[in-house]
Amino acid sequence: MNPCFTRTLLVASFLATVGVASPQLNAQEQALDPVVDAANEINQAARSSQLTVDKIADTTQERLQQYKQISRQIEGLEVYVQQLQKQIASQQTEKSDLNASIDEVSVVERQITPLMLRMIDSLATFVELDVPFLPEERNNRIAGLEDLMDRADVDVSEKFRRVMEAYQIESEYGRTIEAYNGAMEVNGQSQDVEFLRVGRTALIYKTRNGDTMGVWNQQARAWQELDSSYAANVQEALRIARKQLAPDLLMLPIFHSDVQAGE
Repeated sequence: MNPCFTRTLLVASFLATVGVASPQLNAQEQALDPVVDAANEINQAARSSQLTVDKIADTTQERLQQYKQISRQIEGLEVYVQQLQKQIASQQTEKSDLNASIDEVSVVERQITPLMLRMIDSLATFVELDVPFLPEERNNRIAGLEDLMDRADVDVSEKFRRVMEAYQIESEYGRTIEAYNGAMEVNGQSQDVEFLRVGRTALIYKTRNGDTMGVWNQQARAWQELDSSYAANVQEALRIARKQLAPDLLMLPIFHSDVQAGE
């Protein structure tokens, strides 16, 4: 058989077969179209559902974090409230103590005011009987205390502090040396003099020109003229009191009982 004829028959047979099968394939494809469309819709619905599920999961996680944060805040507030309750209880106790103290202060105030008045009177008597140094300053201090006691705008505690301060100042006088200027009557005339105070042991005056010196005799309650032989010692003591010289041993007259000692 001619090969060319054979190939022609095969081609013709194939074309005939294809021509017959094409209508069948088209019918099958048309039958499958609804299935494919349904599958596509299912897939689309599945994707939409998955997105919804993911969104819900994210929202749930966010709400969970918010819940945990709020729970921690609540726990912190509970601890804070407990601490405040303890502080309130402590304040209530302190309030009760303060009320009791106020009642006691009222009692103490009624008792301490007469005590301060007696202290001021005793201080005034002491100054009057003491060596007469700085008489104006000391008497003014006592007068100020007496006026202070009559004032209603000053607390009792401040009044007591001022009284104790005056006592402290008087106590310090006995441990210090001091030089100050003043005026006194010498030989019937008022003159400017320099005073030297050595504690409460010695009170000496010297006129400006140094011609006259005197020492206070506490036993006699009077000034006694001082011999000129003490002039150099008195001048040195004045310089020490004014911090112009370093402290040194001083030779000054001291009265003891009714006997005058030379040093």
